[in-house]
Amino acid sequence: IRIDLSESPSEDLQSGTGGQLTQYVYYDESALITELRIFPWVQLVFVGLFILVGYLGFSYIRRSEQSSLWMGMAREAAHQLGTPLSSLMGWIEMLRSPDLGTEQKERALAEIENDVERLQRVADRFSDIGSQPKLERCDLVPIVEQTAAYLRRRIPQQGQSIDLTVDMPEALVAEANEELFAWVLENLFKNALDAIDDDEGSITVAGWKEEGEVYIEVRDTGRGIERQQWKNIFRPGYSTKQRGWGLGLSLARRVVEIYHEGSLELVSSTVGEESTFRIQIPAAEASA
Repeated sequence: IRIDLSESPSEDLQSGTGGQLTQYVYYDESALITELRIFPWVQLVFVGLFILVGYLGFSYIRRSEQSSLWMGMAREAAHQLGTPLSSLMGWIEMLRSPDLGTEQKERALAEIENDVERLQRVADRFSDIGSQPKLERCDLVPIVEQTAAYLRRRIPQQGQSIDLTVDMPEALVAEANEELFAWVLENLFKNALDAIDDDEGSITVAGWKEEGEVYIEVRDTGRGIERQQWKNIFRPGYSTKQRGWGLGLSLARRVVEIYHEGSLELVSSTVGEESTFRIQIPAAEASA
């Protein structure tokens, strides 16, 4: 006799051999127990769907970030090329003037040469990104000073009076790609300059060596960054400027971390007072 656990027992009997009375009672599982048996499989399906949705969401975010990065790279390339090209057009127009003196012509030709060299540097930078750049033993101090000199020429064009101070030791030797490292410094200097809203302010660059590491800090007396925004400033597309592309700091960090095996961090910032960024890369071993 087949009896469901949720039903009353049956009284049907069967007569066995030898006059004995034999009763076979079979208990079937209830519908609730059957449902409980498949419940773990239902859970497994839902967990699988959750993992799939999470993976698709993560993939979308990664693709969106990469798309933002490449779009920013294109804009950065246009900006990097546009500045010296505009300068070249201006100097060429100046050379066309019939009243231009010899001294002015020599100055114009020298500036044209500088702009052409800058175009070559821009081309070298974008050529190095995406490939494995060559690292060479070099002194970082001249790179810092040359980048600072370039920024000092830009400051008056923005109508500001900003004191740019470089406090570096005699030498800071590291294995680096000079062109890409100069790009990192240039982005940090431009970021510091853009952070100063007032007509006056200061940017201080300091460097030192400690326990086999080279440190370079860039401090500005600009608007500062709120604490909750510290984690976002290196994200591609994040910018506090209305016309900013939010790529400079992101690219700078990638160059330092991926190519120079170092770090770029915001170490301090006070809203309305200052911000300090720090580069850390391994120092070169002492030459024999």
